[in-house]
Amino acid sequence: MSVPEEQTCCGALHAHAGDGERARELARYNIDAFAGSDTKVVVNAAGCGAHLKDYGHVLADDPLWADRAKSFAARVRDVSEVVKPVPARARRSLRVVYQDACHLAHGQRIRAQPRALLRAIEGVTLVDIEEAERCCGSAGIYNLTHPEVSRELQEDKVRKILDASPDVIVSANPGCMLQIAAGLRSAGSSGQARFGASSRPRFMRKYVQR
Repeated sequence: MSVPEEQTCCGALHAHAGDGERARELARYNIDAFAGSDTKVVVNAAGCGAHLKDYGHVLADDPLWADRAKSFAARVRDVSEVVKPVPARARRSLRVVYQDACHLAHGQRIRAQPRALLRAIEGVTLVDIEEAERCCGSAGIYNLTHPEVSRELQEDKVRKILDASPDVIVSANPGCMLQIAAGLRSAGSSGQARFGASSRPRFMRKYVQR
């Protein structure tokens, strides 16, 4: 495994904000940073992964970079696509809600793999919520550009999560985590459920024994 020091921001937020030129510039930096290998590029944030997989489109009109961008995008994988379930046991029984990040479920069509990782942990009960794939309202920078609609989506998502009475909420995108955590605080329920992340080892270390 290698972690190129030259890598930089994926450019997703710049693209969301309409700054296409900066998004393309960052795409070129990253393609160069990961050049010289055909190994997989593994990402643990759904929004970043979706954008990196879209580099072929981002640079489609650049004749000098289009082919390189397509080749790079074909190497990108979400971490849940490459990590295999391993025997593990929760330190205590846990009710876990998995929040589908839109950029993972819809953008990358990845739904089963994160759930399989969670179900492999003995002592974890994965609890479904209504409209699990409905947006939480974060949506890149949507919570900044359309705060009222974003807040409605946030409140609806938080209600559905709290109805499930989880011990831990798991998501694969930092935007979702921040949005739902803020919604929990607004609902006065920040202590009722804690966040883990299916694509980050903190969740495994804190709650799981092997």
